[in-house]
Amino acid sequence: MTGPAELVVTGALVWTGPGATAEAFAVSDGVFVYVGDTAGAAAFVGPDTQQVSLSGGVVVPGFVDAHVHPLEGGVELAECTLSDAETAEDALAAVARCAADGDGWLLGNGWELTLFPGGAPTASALDAVTEGRPTFLLAADGHSAWLDHEGLARAGIKASTPDPVGGRIERDADGAPTGTLREAAVDLAYEVLPSPSAQARAEGLLAAQSLLHAAGVTSVLEANAAVPALRTYRRLQRRGELTLRVSVALETDAAEGPAQVRRLVRWRRRFDGDGLRVTTAKLFVDGVLESRTAAMLTPYVDTGTTVPPDWTPAALTQTVSALLRAGFEVHAHTIGDRAVREVLDAVAAARAEGSTGRVALAHLEVVDPADVPRFAALDVDAVFQPLWAWPDEYVRDLTWPGLAPEVGARLYPIGDLARAGAPLAFGSDWSVSSLVPLEGVEVAVRRSDPDDGSPDVLGVDQALSVEEALAAYTAGAGRVVGLGTGRIAVGAPADWVVLSADPRVGDPSAAQVVETRVAGQRVFP
Repeated sequence: MTGPAELVVTGALVWTGPGATAEAFAVSDGVFVYVGDTAGAAAFVGPDTQQVSLSGGVVVPGFVDAHVHPLEGGVELAECTLSDAETAEDALAAVARCAADGDGWLLGNGWELTLFPGGAPTASALDAVTEGRPTFLLAADGHSAWLDHEGLARAGIKASTPDPVGGRIERDADGAPTGTLREAAVDLAYEVLPSPSAQARAEGLLAAQSLLHAAGVTSVLEANAAVPALRTYRRLQRRGELTLRVSVALETDAAEGPAQVRRLVRWRRRFDGDGLRVTTAKLFVDGVLESRTAAMLTPYVDTGTTVPPDWTPAALTQTVSALLRAGFEVHAHTIGDRAVREVLDAVAAARAEGSTGRVALAHLEVVDPADVPRFAALDVDAVFQPLWAWPDEYVRDLTWPGLAPEVGARLYPIGDLARAGAPLAFGSDWSVSSLVPLEGVEVAVRRSDPDDGSPDVLGVDQALSVEEALAAYTAGAGRVVGLGTGRIAVGAPADWVVLSADPRVGDPSAAQVVETRVAGQRVFP
């Protein structure tokens, strides 16, 4: 571009990537048209140009969340939330307060598995406070649910109910359900729960959008969505209320295999475009380590059990190949090392056929060392939730007891994958954990508690530099989202964040978001 720009920003420390900074930039039509020094920016100033001097402020690209659930998390904000509970008694007291207000199904979320022995709270405990209301409470990790006896009855879950494929009903010695459902068993309850209204979905998404912008997030991958969610995104986009840039990963079903690709093509044709990107398919390949539902190469040491992935190798290979041939990108939930390996095997088969489409593996809690170099070789994005990579109660009390010491020592191998050349991306998985990127950056650097300066670390050799972590939460995540975001560069979408301090100096999470802009327009505050 030549001639005056709409907006010129000067007087800033502009971080543009590892080892690279600028001090000014210019914006027109929602994109960066100049990035460089102040003298060069002067050529873009005209009589109608808005000029902003940040007087030494710090600017970074708009953060990109490569794995988040804005709509689901936003709806949960209006439910009975147990995220502040620090003990089982706290959780039950919160439920009692919620139960006293209203009737019908009591829906809630946010309880931590670590509050209960074995991560398995009981229906009997709920019965004492729910006053007969059918109750469904989703765990903070989204992979378990807690029901009272009335809720179990409404869902038709009893001793004779078999565990569904890919799920487990926790039971007592006589086989009666005790109140906790795992993975696919949660769907037995979802079948009878009331669905959020269109208004509740819209309000929830707008609430989540506000929280994301306040944290400096400007674009996201919505990590799992079906038609009701797609309708909500499209409705808000057409109203001009969706300021978040969104790429959507479409919900899939392991039971349907490659046949479902035709349905996903119809969804894409119906919803993709006009600012909403609908070109990714989400595969749930396994569960989580805490409840022993993640697919591991070796048995859990405390139970002696193994759990296969939700997809058979043949169905996984056929579906990944079919999706890539149809022009989709693939985004897979992979916690255990067996799940990781089988998805990489499926990608290798697709690459051998000539498929070049983008594939991302999310979470990656355990990766066998033999599979680390395959990410770069197969051009597969490694999407981590860095905020999880420290020895919290989940790791100490629920995860480590199930793993051999040599396996537990290499949880979240971010550093290994970075050194092996894997393309790294970060996401929050909110509402499972905090959506604030700078908190995740700090844990990626310190591998310890971001709040109290604890000396306990998780694999310090897996730590990144601040700049590497910032890159994973900007350009790296932008590659996964596929909207060209996460960069301050000529031609890129003009999304940026003004911070109160340089996150490369001191604790990254000490820096506060002062302002967030999307396409040059202020969206926070």
